[in-house]
Amino acid sequence: MRNMEKIDQLEAWLDENRYLALREELENLDEVEISEIIDELPSAKALKIFRLLKKDQAAEVFAELEPGIQGKIIHEMTDRELEVILDEMFVDDLVDMLEELPASVVTRVLEITDEHTRGTINRFLKYPKDSAGSLMTSEYTSLKKDLRVEEAIAYLRSFGHDNETLYSCYVVADDRTLEGVVTLRTLLLASDEALVESLMDSEVVSVSTDLDQEHVADLFMKYDFMTIPVVDSENHLVGIVTVDDIIDVMREEDTEDFEKMAGTLPSDKPYLKTSVWELAKNRMGWLTILMISGVLTGNILAHFEHAFISIPLLVSFIPMLTDTGGNSGSQSSTLVIRGMVLNEIKFSDGLKVLWKEFQVSLMAGAFLALITYLRLIYSYPDKPMIVFVVALSIQATVIMAKLIGALLPFAAKLLRADPAIMAAPMITTIVDAGSLFVYFYLAHLILGI
Repeated sequence: MRNMEKIDQLEAWLDENRYLALREELENLDEVEISEIIDELPSAKALKIFRLLKKDQAAEVFAELEPGIQGKIIHEMTDRELEVILDEMFVDDLVDMLEELPASVVTRVLEITDEHTRGTINRFLKYPKDSAGSLMTSEYTSLKKDLRVEEAIAYLRSFGHDNETLYSCYVVADDRTLEGVVTLRTLLLASDEALVESLMDSEVVSVSTDLDQEHVADLFMKYDFMTIPVVDSENHLVGIVTVDDIIDVMREEDTEDFEKMAGTLPSDKPYLKTSVWELAKNRMGWLTILMISGVLTGNILAHFEHAFISIPLLVSFIPMLTDTGGNSGSQSSTLVIRGMVLNEIKFSDGLKVLWKEFQVSLMAGAFLALITYLRLIYSYPDKPMIVFVVALSIQATVIMAKLIGALLPFAAKLLRADPAIMAAPMITTIVDAGSLFVYFYLAHLILGI
């Protein structure tokens, strides 16, 4: 059954007060499906659906809902209902929710939580936004190194149900200093009498609480981690970051880069839930900058006005030149930016990248120049010198565009800006002006105009 059909069916059962059938159907769905259904329903019906969920299922569904829907549900819930949900939620999900909700709702949530949870939440909220500390959960699995395997497994059975994951067990000293890590698989396959110390890996990759989430994501990709420990300045274990949170980070970072590459300010809201005014506001800044910078193109045309007055045919090839230049520059900038995001290209690789793009531009430019020459000489057999100028301009434009496209992300990095802002819109504007200057300058030199 498709999602909309399912929503219609559930709404019909709600209207008919068929709550037993509704509850049975909800038990067969996972939390993501239920959250998608609730997102589509009016507030009153969404709350009715939510109240039919079992306690543990309700907490998982609540963590998947959009912040706006969470706020509406909290507003309608009694303190007791809210307390039950909060008790079942993992701390990292709770902190993520509070970061997005209005202050009045946050105050109510903090008033309802117990003193220990409130202290943990307040501590997490003090970490810089988008840092490892703001991502981590304090519900992790830790062991002492002098435990025997049999004792360690018994401990996990007794206390592991409240932890977000059991796969990686971190070994800590009495003062919570991180000493090693041992996987659950290793424990299960080891002898009951073996000590945790003999099984643990003491070379643990960890991150500090203030490390940017993008760097944490890089470590997950590099080492294929499921979890990574977070430590304070004295190497005390304070939490872990799990792979499900990092997947969300990767999606956010990719979305932010795509938006910057499209010449718009990043937005935390989905497109259909963003107001027209906010969409327009996010785009107007870059559009204004690019429009003003486009004056440079007009100035170049005005400077060489005598050239296309003398030979009007030159004007007809301008779109081909600027499009070719823009596309060539965008190809290079996109590949370099992506390489930087994946840490495949470092700032120290600048000269290597420029040399490689120069070689690529020579081959690509020569190929495009040859095609252009053959096509135009067929159409204009009586104007071989104009055809030669256009073909040579194509070659020069491709070289210039690819070098600029490769260079600008490094320039952004040098200025401590996001390289993504040097993508298609910026590249196109700069290359358009450059290609026109090259074109008319070559026409001036070769054709004597």
